[in-house]
Amino acid sequence: MTGLQALITAILQGLTELFPVSSLGHAVILPRLLGWSFSQSDPSFLPFLVVLHLGTAVALLIYFWRDWAQIIGAFFGIGSAKERRDRWRLLWLIIVATIPAVILGAALEKFLRHLFGSPEIAASFLIVNGVILFAAERLRRRGGGHCTADEMTWRTALIIGLWQSLALIPGISRSGTTMVGGLLGGLPHKEAARFSFLIATPIILGAAVLEVPHFFHHQAESGGFGPLVWLAGIVAGITAYGSTAFLMRYFGQQEFQALNPFAYYCIAAGAVSLLLFKFVL
Repeated sequence: MTGLQALITAILQGLTELFPVSSLGHAVILPRLLGWSFSQSDPSFLPFLVVLHLGTAVALLIYFWRDWAQIIGAFFGIGSAKERRDRWRLLWLIIVATIPAVILGAALEKFLRHLFGSPEIAASFLIVNGVILFAAERLRRRGGGHCTADEMTWRTALIIGLWQSLALIPGISRSGTTMVGGLLGGLPHKEAARFSFLIATPIILGAAVLEVPHFFHHQAESGGFGPLVWLAGIVAGITAYGSTAFLMRYFGQQEFQALNPFAYYCIAAGAVSLLLFKFVL
């Protein structure tokens, strides 16, 4: 991977990680479409993506610093008894929603690694992702959507976590599936997005803890471009912050079928990519 390719991938990661369009699917499809020669099956490719995700996690921590500061404050006894209970409850919901992806990701790690080198699989599941977004807008609870993420039940959090596990497949969006779980659980779009972004942080940081050491090991053996990768992580973080700010405003204003534009995009992008892979590339 050249320096320019790394930076383009970083910008793509920052723009698409929080949008419900699967940043991982794009990271697998785009190199094939552009004729980039590096191998996505290379042992350093997945850890490189994790470094970009680490930049995204930092951006999310900065954007939602008040939520995390209040959770940390509750740990040290800051705030009223009710405020501390509410913060502890939110932390509990985040943990419950994180558990399924952690367990399934660890159990299926070897199998899932084979999918990262297949643009055709990623394009196919990008279409599936679009269908899921369409279906969620039509099936979400009518007359609901008034509770906040802090007020939902642990069962709803667990269901959101199970939906999140689908994003272990390239082409399925993590933010998209968690928002789907939230919408079906009665959350409005903005609250579903907020909870989706909050639970993204421990998932991304956990993946970094597992994969970054592998990255350093690979770079030590190959003498690769370590500093450039961290620059790419910073670029991904900056663009991710901008994406988060835009989406929180968008979902706050677009309560009716707000996921539809992303669904149209996923289906079109996946279908066009498959046609190009089959008949052109």
